[in-house]
Amino acid sequence: MAEGGTKNQIVNGLFWKVMENGGSQGIQFVISIVLARLLSPDEYGIINLVMIFVTIANVIVQNGFGTALVQKQQADERDYSSVFYVNLAAALVIYGILYVSAPWISAFYQNPEMAGIVRILALVLFPGAVISVQNAFVSRRMEFKGLCIATVAAVVVSGGVGIAMAGAGFGVWALVGQQLVYYLALAAALFLTVPWRPRLLFAAERVDAMFRFGWKLLCASLIDTLFMNLYGLVVGKLYDEHTMGIYSRGEQFPKLIVTNLGTAIQSVMLPALSARQTHPDQVVSMLRRAIKLSVFLVLPMMAGLAACGDNLVLVLLGEKWMNCVPFLQISCLAYAVWPMDIANLQALNAMGRSDVFLKLEILKKLVGVVILALSIRCGALTFIAWKAAGDFICTFINAWPNQRLLGYSIRQLWRDILPALFASAVMGMAVYGLSLLLPPGGLGLILQVLAGVGIYLFISMACKLESFQYLLNMLKMRAGR
Repeated sequence: MAEGGTKNQIVNGLFWKVMENGGSQGIQFVISIVLARLLSPDEYGIINLVMIFVTIANVIVQNGFGTALVQKQQADERDYSSVFYVNLAAALVIYGILYVSAPWISAFYQNPEMAGIVRILALVLFPGAVISVQNAFVSRRMEFKGLCIATVAAVVVSGGVGIAMAGAGFGVWALVGQQLVYYLALAAALFLTVPWRPRLLFAAERVDAMFRFGWKLLCASLIDTLFMNLYGLVVGKLYDEHTMGIYSRGEQFPKLIVTNLGTAIQSVMLPALSARQTHPDQVVSMLRRAIKLSVFLVLPMMAGLAACGDNLVLVLLGEKWMNCVPFLQISCLAYAVWPMDIANLQALNAMGRSDVFLKLEILKKLVGVVILALSIRCGALTFIAWKAAGDFICTFINAWPNQRLLGYSIRQLWRDILPALFASAVMGMAVYGLSLLLPPGGLGLILQVLAGVGIYLFISMACKLESFQYLLNMLKMRAGR
């Protein structure tokens, strides 16, 4: 693949991936606001607890083989179809385990309604198994436009169903219906937009070869997902559904922003870096660019979101959700480093070092377990603050292997992010200061947002930040196509 062609594919792929995540999550965000006004924090707490178990199950079904398909140098119809059947078999087994375990989950959280919710919601594992292969097919070709259209369509359809059910008084089952319809609609839409169909082909030796690479990533993803959701499980058990609801709602705002960019980086970087795995100098160059761009975009959004959290929650969700503001602000600190971590880890995957990836996950979770043990007797807010501190420590752990493998030191990493960190900190303090002077509500929120954007752009232009200039050139490239 020619160098120029590769750059165009990367820019085009990143554009459509950001459009997919931004469009779908933007619509989902609006839908969630409507649902939050129709439903209570307690109902959100129940569904978020159940979704933890389903999310963990989905990791087992979808991860490992999907990444192995993307990373593989050559993949054909036999590879895709083999993974498809393995994923479906895994979905059947995991669904059976969840179905049998549902009464125990319900008894553990002392909520009799939870058993039925687990059994119905776990059905998403089957369309999820199909979507995993479809996503791998798209990622290898960097043809994200069809995925963007399919995802947005699925979000709109499922959101409409969820709002209609909530308005009709179905309560927590409105959220169950929304999730089921989303997965089914996405699988159906991808069937129409992605030119791949499963065939009656299966090659055990190819599955075995991909498993040797993918099992380490599966274990790493499973460990990461278990630990990421461990705090939700503990909050739901130690406190109550109400606390779980406001914690999940507070986390949603920064998670929505960071997941959008982080997923785009992850989807585009792995195939792009894998194509250059024999040229470490090119991998380092692309890795540094990804980190600079991600922090340039994410850090100001996290700083601004934390600074105007009170007005944001008041305007969008209403007075009954104001208790989630401190959780929102702490979550902003935790998620600020996430895209940077993704970039470092994707470089490892692209170099074929899934063994190092797995070791990192184990080490990070050992650190997390120690922090969890230290904070488990604290109040809910302190408990989550300790989690944010652990995420910051893990940033150094994620960056450490690339010092040896690629020659990209932690010192260089922090030099790359310091300009955006300084500009974001100045902007965040200014926006927070405005909250003390402006009236609460919609007008105050609008003025805070406008001031934050203006201050950050001014600093970026005045200091001639490299990422700002690069983004301008990218936009000009897109406009000239």
